[in-house]
Order: sequence, then C-alpha cells, then structure tokens
Amino acid sequence: MIFLISFVSCKDEKKESLPTLPVTQTSTINYAKGFSIEKSDSGLTIIKVASPWPDAKTAFTYALIPKKKMAAMTLNKDEYDAVVAVPVERIVVTSTTHIPALEALGVGNRLVGFPNTKYISSEATRKRIDAGQVKELGNNEAINTEMVLELNPEVVVGFGVDGQNKAYSTLQRANISVVYNGDWTEETPLGKAEWIKFFAPFFNKDVKADSIFKGIKTSYLEAKALAKTANKKPTVLSGALYKDVWYLPGGNSWMAQFFSDAHADYLWTDTQETGSISLSLESVFEKGKLADFWISPAQFTSYKAIQGANRHYLQFDAFKNQNIYSYAGNTGETGGVLYYELAPQRPDLVLKDLIHIFHPELLPDHELFFFKPLD
Repeated sequence: MIFLISFVSCKDEKKESLPTLPVTQTSTINYAKGFSIEKSDSGLTIIKVASPWPDAKTAFTYALIPKKKMAAMTLNKDEYDAVVAVPVERIVVTSTTHIPALEALGVGNRLVGFPNTKYISSEATRKRIDAGQVKELGNNEAINTEMVLELNPEVVVGFGVDGQNKAYSTLQRANISVVYNGDWTEETPLGKAEWIKFFAPFFNKDVKADSIFKGIKTSYLEAKALAKTANKKPTVLSGALYKDVWYLPGGNSWMAQFFSDAHADYLWTDTQETGSISLSLESVFEKGKLADFWISPAQFTSYKAIQGANRHYLQFDAFKNQNIYSYAGNTGETGGVLYYELAPQRPDLVLKDLIHIFHPELLPDHELFFFKPLD
C-alpha cells in the first residue's frame, strides 16, 4: 500500500529506473568470499551473496535503496531477490553470529525478533529480551511467521542450509524482505569477521564497519606475526567422541587456520575438509596420543566428565598433563555458548587465547577470553 500511494502521489515526477548493474564503485572485500557490495553515485547499493550455504547453486542479489529516493524509482523487483529501503529501523536476524555485528555497529536496538532467544549470550541483547523489546520467534526452520508479521520488520536476515525454509517463503509472499547471510560458510577467521560489512549498508554504517574490521584485522595479523617468533611448535589434538565417532576439524577449516596462525602443529592439517572429519577412536589415538595440547574437547568442561565418558581418554598425554582447554563452559545466563556467537566476529581474541595457551611467554598478560582450562 505504501508503494502504491507513493507511485500515485509521484506520478507526475520524473522517475529513475533501477537498472540491473548500476555500478560506479565496488566495496573492498579482501577476505570474505561469500558476498560482494557494489554502489552507485545515487546511493543505490547492490549486495550479492554467492555462498548462502555450502554448495549453493545460485547466488542472491539484493537492492538497497535510500528511503528518500524510494518513491522516485521504478522498481523492477523481478531482477532482485529483495529490495530494501534503508536505513532499516526494524530487523529480525536468525543466527547468534549476527548479534555482535549489530551491536558493534551501534544498531542493536533495532533488533525486534529472534528465533531461540535462549541461545543469545550478549548481556546487552539479553536485557532487551527481558524487557520484551526482542520477541521470541520459535525455531529458525519453523519460525513463527504470525509473530514476524505482527512485528512488521523491514528485513529478515535468514540463515539456511539448503534454501528450503517454507517460513521464509511465507514472509516473502507477505512482502517482508528476506536476505540470506552466509557468514558461517567462510573458511578463514578474517573471512567470517568481514561479514560485518554485509550488515553495514542496511544501516548506512559502511564507514564504521570498515573501521571496525580494520581494527580486528590489524589485531589479528599482529598476533599472527608474534606467534611466528615462538621457538617451539606444539602438537594439537581436537574434538571428541560422539556415539563411537570422533569428530574433529578438517585441515582446511577455520579452526585449523587458527591453530596454524597460532604457530601450532595441528595433527590433521593435511586433510582437505573445510568442516569436520569423522574418525575412529583408534585412528585418533594412534596419531594424537602424544599431542601436547587438546583443544575443544566437544562439550566437556572438566576432567572428571571426560574421565567418566570414556576410559580411553585417560591415555592421552594432554589428559595426563592437564593440557586441555575448552570454550564450552563460557556461556551466557541462559546457556548460550559465547564462542559460537562472538568468535566469528572477534577472531583476534580467539587467536590471542591460543597463542597464550601454546606460547605463554609471548602474551604473558593476556587473560583468556573464550578458552578456559578444564576444571
């Protein structure tokens, strides 16, 4: 209705058509591979998401138009997967990894709904949840569409594994813009962190996002350079058993990249997987029995819990020497794991944690932020 009224009231004005590629400037994206941003002098922004989920066959294209220019443009929506008027005042996001970006940009107060709010660890956003300013929307794969329609957000930032979310289709038919964010598909720490630039154009915060990412990048690269000066390169084991299968990071995963940048020898660095790999206990024991450190042992937060889960764990040197560290115990007040939420946005803190663990002499004053020694 708003669009129709705008078109009628402006019928005598000269209108600007919205071409497919109104590009006069391309934003610099150095590390993230899953999206790109193009801008025109008129203020129009085109965001292309090439990797909304692993092995996606098609890309998504979104047009962001300044609200003051919306009525003067002829919109060919068939050329775009969503057209969003900016700056956005009401937004729904669907992954906890989206929360830190909103807060860093200073627009956390524009979040009005989220599925499974119990997983949010941020103290600032939890206060808004408790105050009723952020509504619970159920599960992401079956998001409460009636509640979303009642909230009337200008955009829903979706998280998907295959593009088959029927709830998102329902929202789109109701003229609520749905845009996919694929930050989780990135394979490098800085690639994930650079997705803050994806959120920025929705709020006219491009300059601020560039500044934030620059600071994170500088902090990360300085820590990486420091780690290279270490005299030793300790060996690292990761993961744990789940129903007789040991899951651990693949050699091309972002966790393996952290180990490498922290100047550690991850024992499965020669594997090709970008996600996790599945191995038998015998296979892991053969290679990892003598590992100096054991990082991220699944959900375990104490040596007692590990000992009670499987007696074979006790045979690993890292267990005997109590060199096991986990992020699982660092949670928000409702149980959400802080690492899952904030680590993609702050890889520099993850790296500094690992450097302090592997090479304490290099960062003696660093206080562990995500990883903690097991109780």
